[in-house]
Amino acid sequence: MNRSLATAFVVAALARMFSTGLVAARSGPLNSELLAVRAAVARYHDYSQAVRDGYSLAGEPCVSSPSGTMGYHAVNLAIAISGINDPARPPILLYAPKGDSLQLVAVEYFQVAIANTESGPALWWTPTPPPLGFLGTAPSMFGQTFNGPMEGHNPQMPWHYDLHAWVVEANPAGVFVQFNPAVSCGT
Repeated sequence: MNRSLATAFVVAALARMFSTGLVAARSGPLNSELLAVRAAVARYHDYSQAVRDGYSLAGEPCVSSPSGTMGYHAVNLAIAISGINDPARPPILLYAPKGDSLQLVAVEYFQVAIANTESGPALWWTPTPPPLGFLGTAPSMFGQTFNGPMEGHNPQMPWHYDLHAWVVEANPAGVFVQFNPAVSCGT
């Protein structure tokens, strides 16, 4: 009886190690917080579900650089302008083209940067930083400080902070790096 119990324990331990290995192999080293984000956004593998939940493409092309690709930004404007970054409800979903469809690859958290101006706090839209700087400090999440403040990517976007989290597609450059060399804007 003890031998059967020991065998069952070993089999269960190996199964747990194997399943954990599959998660790590697909995603890189994701901690429990990031695995929870992955689970929360799993329904958005279907872009039409993202649209039903208020996300829409930001009107930008698929964003890439020599460092890799971010993809298409699908923004939930209500979440983005709320100023609340809930890990389970990211304001931006990142998609890469795959054939005739879009493939969810990552999430992005967003916070507007507030400029310190002579007339008081304000959003800052120009390409140059405000002469008096920005109020406050960069937000953080998952133990990571957001990137920024940075200029808006289009005329409708003010200066802001953002944090990318590659919770769906592994990023060999790192989970929180903006661009992923393993993702492409090509199909």
